[in-house]
Amino acid sequence: MNRIDLFKQHLNEKRAVKIIAGIDNFDIENVRKVVSAANQAGASAIDICASEEILNAARQLTELPIFVSSIIPEELAQAARMGADAIELGNFDALYKKGIVMGADEVLELAKRTMSLVDKEDIFVCVTVPGHISVAEQIDLARSLESIGIDLIQTEGAAIANVQSEGARGLLETAQVSIANTIEIARNVEIPVMTASGITSTTAAMAFAAGASAIGVGSCINKLDSSIAMMAVARSLVEIASRNEKREMVRA
Repeated sequence: MNRIDLFKQHLNEKRAVKIIAGIDNFDIENVRKVVSAANQAGASAIDICASEEILNAARQLTELPIFVSSIIPEELAQAARMGADAIELGNFDALYKKGIVMGADEVLELAKRTMSLVDKEDIFVCVTVPGHISVAEQIDLARSLESIGIDLIQTEGAAIANVQSEGARGLLETAQVSIANTIEIARNVEIPVMTASGITSTTAAMAFAAGASAIGVGSCINKLDSSIAMMAVARSLVEIASRNEKREMVRA
């Protein structure tokens, strides 16, 4: 079995959990902690930045499938050559802070460029649909991405969420845009959808209920100082996902 087959299996079972170190996280010691936590918790995959050094360090720590994220097609193609199990165009939340905003047409062109640079038979490809564009544009983009052979759509929305509360209510406000986008996109494409951006243990079950086959979780883990705390949060997310699989089996 190829490593990515584990993630595909969990996608089919609607219980995939991708732990995200961060598209702009080049702190190798932090990444090692995140990877170790994901590995110990039994996550479905990890997601790292486009760095050969970090990819090699991650591979030494786990046999989990490794996603490499970037907004540069050439970096994604290089990651595929270096042994990444999956490549991801996005997530864009981290880029909004730098004033980088991508529209649907630009994302589609970058996706097409990425696909032209890789052997699609050898690599799993995920693309993030920008959360700031209209729902109609998101649906059109998702359908276009599906038509060119993308394997997985990732949603986002935390960067534009109107968070005004603290505690659990604040967590709900942070995640609501990405979850709402999941509902809209999952209804309109056949390929699986992964909800990311602002997802935590409080909101993970809602993402699955919205139609997600996977969740992508980053800041609620990679911002923690303690390796034990990282592992505990990652394990709680895996447990939530496993409960969703059981609900899906009952429905079937």
